[in-house]
Amino acid sequence: MKNYSTKDIRNIALLGHSSSGKSTLAESIFCTVGLVDRMGKNANGTLFSDFDSEEKKRNASVSLSTVAVEYNDCKLNLLDAPGSFDFIGGVCEAISATDFALIVLSGKSGLNSGAKTALEFCENAGVPFGFYIGKLDSSSAAYNKVLSSLTGIYGAKICPVTIPVYDLNTVIGYADIINRKAYSYTDGKASSIEFPNNEFTENLLNVLIENVASQDEVLMEKYFEGEQLSADEIISAMKSAISNGDIIPVFAGCQQLCEGTDLLIDLTKSILPSPKAEEGNTKAFVYKTVSDPYVGKMNYIKVLSGVIKADTKLIDSNTGDEIKISKISCPVGAKQVDVAEVVAGDICVISKLNDVKTGDALYTAGDNAESVDIKYPKPVFSMAVVTVKKGDEEKGSALGRAKQEEVAEKVSKSRTAVTNSLRLLKLCDEDPTLVFKLDKETGQQIISGQGETHLDCVVSKLKDKYGVEIKLQKPDFAYRETIRKSVKVQGKYKKQSGGHGQYGDVWIEFEPSDTDEFKFEEKIFGGAVPKNFFPAVEKGLKDSVEKGMLAGYPVIGLKATLVDGSY
Repeated sequence: MKNYSTKDIRNIALLGHSSSGKSTLAESIFCTVGLVDRMGKNANGTLFSDFDSEEKKRNASVSLSTVAVEYNDCKLNLLDAPGSFDFIGGVCEAISATDFALIVLSGKSGLNSGAKTALEFCENAGVPFGFYIGKLDSSSAAYNKVLSSLTGIYGAKICPVTIPVYDLNTVIGYADIINRKAYSYTDGKASSIEFPNNEFTENLLNVLIENVASQDEVLMEKYFEGEQLSADEIISAMKSAISNGDIIPVFAGCQQLCEGTDLLIDLTKSILPSPKAEEGNTKAFVYKTVSDPYVGKMNYIKVLSGVIKADTKLIDSNTGDEIKISKISCPVGAKQVDVAEVVAGDICVISKLNDVKTGDALYTAGDNAESVDIKYPKPVFSMAVVTVKKGDEEKGSALGRAKQEEVAEKVSKSRTAVTNSLRLLKLCDEDPTLVFKLDKETGQQIISGQGETHLDCVVSKLKDKYGVEIKLQKPDFAYRETIRKSVKVQGKYKKQSGGHGQYGDVWIEFEPSDTDEFKFEEKIFGGAVPKNFFPAVEKGLKDSVEKGMLAGYPVIGLKATLVDGSY
């Protein structure tokens, strides 16, 4: 793979709902540029970007895939993100590394929940985006309806740039309205056809030209004087307008048949933004980490400024240690293609940086950079981990309160449990939406993620990658105790140890609290209990709420007020 300058690089994330056709669109691009000989299919697990064993088994993307594509002196880094909410972490990673997001919609279902979630991520991160309306070969596809729904949300910002060409109700080709060219397709091969000079096309072109003209005073003056804007003028104005979010481009095609894909790729270079490269020394960050039992750790890195070459020395923001880059490669699906250097804006893979993790910034010594805070959603679904190996079952079973601390200690010392924990922690490094911990109250190892499918994938990965078999079960409850009504109680302490001995007497009012935290107050009048004894009373109460009266569980939602006493 040859070297590219920043202006000739495009980083594009493919986002959208599950089954909207994101990976199929990526496959269509790979086929169009000659990266693959024929279109793979999702149904039989032959998609180029879905190369993980779990993806082949499930016929769906479960992690972010990065594929570098060369086309017409341009390098396109495609970030194909999962559509399932269970694997939303891949979307977070794609958003952090991309310069433009293409939201893939089905012409049959339009703007659904997965697409709306992707849009929310883009808007929160300030990432410019556009839409691709696909699957238009279907008789149930409704291009105009989907386009109208987008216009209803974003108004005049919506600018179709490639559109379907119809003969009655049948799509017979696709048109590039900027260059006023149209094509039909046979087995993915394009043939020129007459450009559709109809009212619909002219209206779309007028919306585009008005939007473009509003971005530039010279073009605006030319437009009001009735002069035609050239394709070059439109394209030049569109690039900055798309980057600023003032124009939202809309593409159309049939990804399954490679129809309209060539128009998408051509316009990718001409109208979509190139990376925003910073000036100065080398600076980069890790947007994804993969742990492979054979290759080791692989860090996917986006370069923000400068150049990374072999033997480059950088500082890791997380540890402060100096690291030396030994080999650089570009990700092409499951393969890694060696390259001599990577410039600002480009993406690469660097292996065997053992202490480097997702979010770490890498920078030249003497500079400074903070780790990148990739916004991952918190886990919403938890299960207890139980080892399948005979003799280890009791480590995840329901336990009596009295034995919980004892079993937790055994689990922490168990070689099998420790080995399994290390493997799970590696998967957590790879997927930050996973959280693995030991619950000391129940003695169970708990894995938490985005849903049942997410955790089921973890079980499969552990077995396939590391030969570790586990099963999941519902976690035990960590019970709590509380009170239901107010009560006033007297407590006395007597100890005769020679002389006057020790004596304390308090009256406490207990009542339910509006928070889980224990609250303590005092309302003593006349010195019945000296002030210097208040902390001791509070400490005694705090010690007592650690184990309740019913079953020895912590007491929550309790307020205690010291009201009287003697000493």
